[in-house]
Amino acid sequence: MKTLPSPEAAWLWLRRNLFSTWYNVVLTLLCIWVLVQGSIGFIHWTILQAQWSVISVNLRLFLVGRFPITELWRVWGALCLVVAVVSLSWGVVQQFSRQALTIMAFALLGSVALAALWQADSASLLWILMIGVTAVIGYFAGGGLRSHLPPGQLNRGLPLLWFSTFLVVVWLLSGGLGLTPVPTNLWNGLLLTLLMAALSIVLSFPLGVLLALGRRSDLPIIRTLSILYIEVIRGLPLIGVLFMAQVMLPLVLPAQLELDAVVRAIAGLTLFSAAYLAENVRGGLQSVPKGQTEAAQVLGLNPMLTLGLVVLPQALRAVIPAIVGQFIGLFKDTSLLSIVGLVELTGIARSILSQPDFLGRYAEVYLVIGLVYFGFCYLMSLASRRLEQQLGS
Repeated sequence: MKTLPSPEAAWLWLRRNLFSTWYNVVLTLLCIWVLVQGSIGFIHWTILQAQWSVISVNLRLFLVGRFPITELWRVWGALCLVVAVVSLSWGVVQQFSRQALTIMAFALLGSVALAALWQADSASLLWILMIGVTAVIGYFAGGGLRSHLPPGQLNRGLPLLWFSTFLVVVWLLSGGLGLTPVPTNLWNGLLLTLLMAALSIVLSFPLGVLLALGRRSDLPIIRTLSILYIEVIRGLPLIGVLFMAQVMLPLVLPAQLELDAVVRAIAGLTLFSAAYLAENVRGGLQSVPKGQTEAAQVLGLNPMLTLGLVVLPQALRAVIPAIVGQFIGLFKDTSLLSIVGLVELTGIARSILSQPDFLGRYAEVYLVIGLVYFGFCYLMSLASRRLEQQLGS
């Protein structure tokens, strides 16, 4: 446990780093004055001038857009299922810690406080409590599985669990097989942002790895095609790729195969992100010493086993920060989808700002949206650091 520095040590640090020379004193005082004035102005605007009713009145639009009210239980159920799998995976990967339970307790209390502040109905409060209880149960269940099952069985079971969860979530949201179908043009707001970012990340990762391997292939045709794809996509702006996916995909696909706008947008994001991801993975492959491959060959491993068991795990571990940075960028790039007609989080904000009662409330709306993006990006960064510590890289 870290101990606080003594007052003498703190003062010595301040003198050495902030007040060592006369110009450092001036710069430090100037920065403090700017921070104080900015904080006072922001607090004054937040408490006395901002009209937060634009958020509370349109909270459902921000979260799920025009998803039918009578079917909202399916969104809550999908969220509960995802939280259960995430907490179970957390319990499997990480040893039991009070810090994890503290984080979950604060997240639950914060969610309940926000819901009560925005006068949410009793059903929403009940769902939030149920999700919190599910997270705790899933975390302890993951710890129990970690203690009683061998690591190899867990490593094979977790991907299957995530894939099954993904199918159930898509079924809950889209309907069919006993549920009322909900067209994708009613998936708006944060729901659409998260869904498109998650699908694009999951699909672009294997495609990027294959492109990286193709660029290092000994076969000239595969290597040339991989290089051509990567360089062409990297030479285009994302908005151009998104427009091409919306306009060109229906022209090149069979007439019987009709893709809606959401699927075409996911295809555009996936194709764009895979090209950049391929270069990140290629950097990791180049960092693996050649002796590793030679040692695997001496042990009798064939090229596929050498790649899958020796080279690729080391390469991916070496570029975890770059890959997560790419995923964070992809999550933020979903805001461009409003330009091609999809009403994700930024698009629903523009719709809300066009309401006569909330004209000009840009600051409140975009501040909340910025906090939402920051929260999810920070969680991804935090998960990346945990994964690096877990893998010892």
